[in-house]
Amino acid sequence: MLRLRSCILSHLLSSPAASSIPFSLHRLISAAAPAVSPSPSFAVKDYLVDTCGLTPAQALKASTKLSHLKSRTKPDAVLAFLAGLGLSSADVATVVAKDPRLLCAKVEGTLAPNVAGFIGLGLSRTEIVRLVSLTPLSFRCRSIVSNLPYYLSLFGSYENLLRVLKKNINLLGYDLEKVAVPKVALLRECGLGACDIASLCQNVPWLLTANLESVQTMVACSEGIGVPRGSGMFRHMLHAVAFLNEEKMAVKVDYLKNTFRWSDAEARVALCQAPMLLTRSKDMLQRTSEFLSSQVGLEPAYISRRPVMIMYSLEGWLRPRYYVVKFLKENGLLKHGASYYTAVKLTEKVFMEKFICPRKEATPHLSEDYAAACGGEVQNNFRFI
Repeated sequence: MLRLRSCILSHLLSSPAASSIPFSLHRLISAAAPAVSPSPSFAVKDYLVDTCGLTPAQALKASTKLSHLKSRTKPDAVLAFLAGLGLSSADVATVVAKDPRLLCAKVEGTLAPNVAGFIGLGLSRTEIVRLVSLTPLSFRCRSIVSNLPYYLSLFGSYENLLRVLKKNINLLGYDLEKVAVPKVALLRECGLGACDIASLCQNVPWLLTANLESVQTMVACSEGIGVPRGSGMFRHMLHAVAFLNEEKMAVKVDYLKNTFRWSDAEARVALCQAPMLLTRSKDMLQRTSEFLSSQVGLEPAYISRRPVMIMYSLEGWLRPRYYVVKFLKENGLLKHGASYYTAVKLTEKVFMEKFICPRKEATPHLSEDYAAACGGEVQNNFRFI
C-alpha cells in the first residue's frame, strides 16, 4: 500500500496538471490511509530502525520525541508521502533523524497543501525535494509557503536561500513579521542591500533569528570601532563582531595593539580596512607579527596601513613570497626599492607572471623552489639556488 501511494504521488507531481495537485493529493491521501487501531505491540524504536532506516543510536534519541505514538498509521502516511515526492531511503532517514516529529504531521492537512503551495510558487520537483530534505521542521509548518516568497526575494535566488538554510534550517518556520523583518529593516537602515544581507546571513546564519537587541549591539560595536554605516566595510565589520561580545572584542583589540605595537589610532586604521582581524587566532596573529616585524623588517605603522597582509597565510603565502623577493634582490634580479607588499597583494597568477616567469632563464629552479616553499618545505634559511 505504501509503495502504491508513493507511486501515484510521484506520477501526480510529474504530470502537466500540476495546478490540480492540492485536490488530487487530498483525495489520494484520504483514500489510501484507512484507520488503523492502536497496537499495544507497536515499538517506536524498532519502527525507526526497520522502516525509517535510522541507526539504533539515532532511533533511541528520536524515540523520546515520539513516545506518544501508538500505531504506525501517521508515520506510514508520512513516509509514503515523502517517497512519493522523490526522497530516497537515505534522504528519509536523514529527515526523520533531524525532525522525528515530522512522522506525526498531517499529510492531508499540512504536508500536501505545503507541496501544492511550493508548486504554485514555481518550485520544481527537485527544488521541493531539496527544501524538504534540508528543512523538515519548517516543512510541517503551514507558514513555510507564505514565508518563502519573502526570503526568495531577500536572498535573490533559490540557491542563495539554500545556502542560508543549510546553516539555519528552521528559518522558514519562524514568524516572519516578528523575527526576520525587524532585523532586515535595521540592516537596510545601515546601508546594506539585498546581496549584502544574503552574504552576511550565510556567514552569520543565526542573524535573522537572533533577538533584535543582539543585532543592534553588533551595529553599535561596528560603529564604535570607526566603520560608519553605509561604508563598503560595514558588512564585513558586522560579520567580524557577530561572534564577540563587547568584553571579548575589547580583549581582542588590546591583543592586536600589544602584538603589533599599535597605538589606538593605528589599531582603528587597521580594523577599518580589515575587520576580520578580530576573528584571527592569537597564535596566528603572534606568528605573523613576529615574521613581518622581525624578519621582513616592517614598522608597526606601515603594517597598520596595510593590514590585509595579516590576513594571508604565513606559511603558504607571506613567507614564500618574501623568500622570492629577498632572493631576487640579493642576486640583482629585482630593484632593491621594490615593495614586498606589492608582491604580497598580487593574485597567484599575476605574481607568477611578474616575479617568476620572466626570470626562468636566470633562475631555472625558482618556480620549483617557490612551489616547494608554498607547500611548507622551505626552512627559514632557504635560498633559491
